[in-house]
Amino acid sequence: MAIAFDQDHFENIDLTTPEARAGMAKMIMRLFQHWGIPTADQLNLLGLSDKSRALLTKYKKGNAFTANRDVLDRVGWLFAIHKALRLLYPRNKELLYGWVKLRNTAFDNLTPLDVMKEQGIIGIYRVARYLDFVRGR
Repeated sequence: MAIAFDQDHFENIDLTTPEARAGMAKMIMRLFQHWGIPTADQLNLLGLSDKSRALLTKYKKGNAFTANRDVLDRVGWLFAIHKALRLLYPRNKELLYGWVKLRNTAFDNLTPLDVMKEQGIIGIYRVARYLDFVRGR
């Protein structure tokens, strides 16, 4: 199942509500599944400790993210990456979901996933901005 969302929908979400954060949690867990991201990398991308594995299971089941600005910012940029990839590769599921694991000369021949893991939120932001640049925004 493809993950579908539009930017207007997310701009109007009230992140103070647990319901909204629960929806985001389930959606990001589906995105990680589509990307084929291992558990340790999922924790890294969310800025969580390796000891927080149980949280991922809770998020998959619909528990809400806490109102933690760092996690919510990371998730927002990850959704921006997904949206950009959907716009760039609307008919190519292989690239849509595999792009984050492909080496890229724009990132010194690292994969976007490597950049995001090594640089944390700054790396996630870099990847999102790069895709905006590629899209001509």
